[in-house]
Amino acid sequence: MAASPHSPNSSFRRLRGAHSPAEFAAMVRRAAREIGETVSCDARYIGRVESGEIRCPNYAYERVFLHMFPGRTLADLGFSPREAVRGRAAQRALPTPPVFTHLTHRSKESDVLRRAFMAGGSATVAAATLSLTLLGDSRRIPSRAGEAEAAAVEDAVRQIRLLDDRHGADALYRRAAQPLRTAYALLDAGATRQSTEDRLHSGAGELAVSVGWLAHDSGRFEDARSHYAEALATARVAGDAGLEAHAFSNMAFLARDCGRPRESVRAAQAGRRAARSLGSPRLLALLALREAGGWSGLGDRRACEEALTRAHTEFARGSCAADPEWMSFFGEAELESLESRCWAALGEHARAARHARRAADLQDPHFARNVALYTAELADDLARAGAPDEAAWAGGRVLDLLTEVQSTRIRSMLAGTARTLVPHQRSPRVGAFLARHAQA
Repeated sequence: MAASPHSPNSSFRRLRGAHSPAEFAAMVRRAAREIGETVSCDARYIGRVESGEIRCPNYAYERVFLHMFPGRTLADLGFSPREAVRGRAAQRALPTPPVFTHLTHRSKESDVLRRAFMAGGSATVAAATLSLTLLGDSRRIPSRAGEAEAAAVEDAVRQIRLLDDRHGADALYRRAAQPLRTAYALLDAGATRQSTEDRLHSGAGELAVSVGWLAHDSGRFEDARSHYAEALATARVAGDAGLEAHAFSNMAFLARDCGRPRESVRAAQAGRRAARSLGSPRLLALLALREAGGWSGLGDRRACEEALTRAHTEFARGSCAADPEWMSFFGEAELESLESRCWAALGEHARAARHARRAADLQDPHFARNVALYTAELADDLARAGAPDEAAWAGGRVLDLLTEVQSTRIRSMLAGTARTLVPHQRSPRVGAFLARHAQA
């Protein structure tokens, strides 16, 4: 029997069994990876489902839950029919499942976030239909934020990550700035209770990191630096070690891309200190890879190899319930990609190409942005390793993917590959790639 709008979802609670909400959330994330889906499930989301606040999951969660519990329907899991929750208009939507759904408001004060539907597959449509914009009229900001406002900020973070995975950052960055400003306006207004204020601090900080990443990936490095610094300040005000580690991880990545390798090393090491008490080997593995990237930029092979060894050791310990939900992107493919960048920086392009190829092969095609990124890395490594025809093939694959992905970072990498291949333009395959690239 489906749960009513105000009653707990006892059916779903029974399915959780003896697992804690955090443990069950980790199981949901693992199940999502098994089918190539992306969900940012955490203990709060499980709590919202079990309380009956979420009457019907979005399409991504629906696929994951039905994968976890084969033979059962949404009704068996305690959910209401979709048409009963969203009305007939939802059934008339275009075939592609909407990524954004309108926020269900629980009070007048919770009319803070508007979400639009993403009904098309291209990044152009994503840009046109994405409305992460919080209401701009300051009079609509409540005098005190409640649980609905905190949940809306958290959901904005998840939706940004989902769209970025599929389409890249260029089409999203400008649209995502307004929700960030309003999230901090909500913080300034204060909350009805301390637990809500803690959620707002964490949510606003994670939103700053996400918007910073959109700026980073779209080549707006100074904007990214500012957003990451804002997230770090929020983490320290709130005493949030997880958010602090996340901010330092991204700051290390940005410093590497900006040609400041020593700053990259120090930021990664600061992130490791913040993460020590969190109990997540995967987070420590990522921070070790960030540090390795900095050492490779400094040309310190020994320090780079030591950091890579730590990364592999921590990664081999596996995932756990303590892994932050934002780390859903970090699997074996990402590990291979980050190691590839280290060897490339050290001038070992053939070795880098092997890791980049493995990254591209391991990545689920569902995550188009990362497939394009890893393939662009492969093309560049092959070009520099003296395999121009293979590089041209990989570059052509990236051009195919860029019809759906908008990322200044990937386009810049591909432009560098094209320049490297110019001396080989007499090769038919290379010439064809260079012609396509010039037209693109």
